[in-house]
Amino acid sequence: MRLFGRIIRGLVLALVMFITAIVFWLSLSPPALLLVGTGYAAKIVCSNVFLAGREPEVVLALDVQAPGHPLLKLVNVDVDRDAGAVTARLLGAIAPSTAMRRDGLGCANVPDGATLEDIDPSPARGARPTVSDAAWPAGDGADIPNPAIAGLLADPALAGPGMRAIVVIKDGRIVGEAYGTGFSAETPLLGWSMAKVVNAAIIGRLAGEGKIGLDDRELFPDWKEDKRADIRVRDLMAMESGLEFNEDYGDVADVTRMLYLEPDMAAFAADKPLVARRGEVFNYASGSSVLLSRIWMERIGDTSQALGYPKTALFTPLGMTSAVMEADAAGTFVGSSYVYATARDWARFGLFLLQDGVWNGNRLLPEGYVAMMQQPTLASKGRFTEGQAWQEGPGVVDDEAFGLPADAYWMLGHDGQSVTIIPSERLIVARLGLTPSKLGYQPQKLVKAVMDGLR
Repeated sequence: MRLFGRIIRGLVLALVMFITAIVFWLSLSPPALLLVGTGYAAKIVCSNVFLAGREPEVVLALDVQAPGHPLLKLVNVDVDRDAGAVTARLLGAIAPSTAMRRDGLGCANVPDGATLEDIDPSPARGARPTVSDAAWPAGDGADIPNPAIAGLLADPALAGPGMRAIVVIKDGRIVGEAYGTGFSAETPLLGWSMAKVVNAAIIGRLAGEGKIGLDDRELFPDWKEDKRADIRVRDLMAMESGLEFNEDYGDVADVTRMLYLEPDMAAFAADKPLVARRGEVFNYASGSSVLLSRIWMERIGDTSQALGYPKTALFTPLGMTSAVMEADAAGTFVGSSYVYATARDWARFGLFLLQDGVWNGNRLLPEGYVAMMQQPTLASKGRFTEGQAWQEGPGVVDDEAFGLPADAYWMLGHDGQSVTIIPSERLIVARLGLTPSKLGYQPQKLVKAVMDGLR
């Protein structure tokens, strides 16, 4: 028995030593997958706490852990409100990742060893302007809701799982809106890849000022030495640059490495090699959108003016008082993924596109630019457009199979974000939530029901 006891004690000691060694190794050199997980947690919690005013425990549980990888359930976060920082760790010690807030620029991941670029975002800084009681879209005064639309938005099958906000615009007025528990008309919401269309509109503003051209080439110094010199701005916008980029969110792919492990996202994307001839292959790549951000910011030249440009050129003229476009640690806007705005402000942006880039009688986008943004590309088989939008909604079925008009087009984002624009119906439907694609929700059914209910 004594021998057996010694064997058991030896095995237990060996197991403890093995576990200790594993923890020590993970603490010193955590795998990239763990750092992506904690980086994601830190970033999402940071932005939602400091931009949306939500409680960190709620964000961690609902936004990070509930829909995510099982390992995320082992993540905890520490929030330093005075420093504007959030640090996430696995099991309280492993793979620490930090995201930090900058006034006017939201939160940015600060990977191990990196520093937050010391930049002055003064044009982007400032408290949210007071919203007037004027009727929407000039202010946020309430319109009289349509009872039929209210009934449709209350239908869980149409609103979809995880719905956080729906705003319906008909003929320039709010005719219905609904909000999920814990969310309201004042809650800024992450649009994920809907930011790409906002980024495209910013390029349109600069194109109208003569500071950038869609056929511009030789976009980065290193590209001038090889065939990447032929890549045009319009190739990046259409996702037909030919650059290598893996957009698979299920592992440590280019997109997750860029978003959570790289302090300078544009430099990471610009270093990718050419793997296809430009214009021939559609490859949806968030790296292309970040490159577009770097390009237009460099065309402005002055860093402070570039950081203030989304606000001065787009958000303020449209009355999008809640909108914040976030920048990475190097100070480049993450034009692929990170714009926060209320559902009403997302709807304002949709109305701006529906009005062909005109707002309050003032043309902000060049004539024909919005038509280009709607134009489907051949390489995407008609699914994606030349201006970072989608000709079809989520899923593999053509929108017309749902009974939607042929001129409908979409802003789409990860986890169920969408703004549907139907010019022929003068209709905008903004729907935001936390609805992973694996749930199979398709907003086309909601849009069709709303469209029919308004006829």
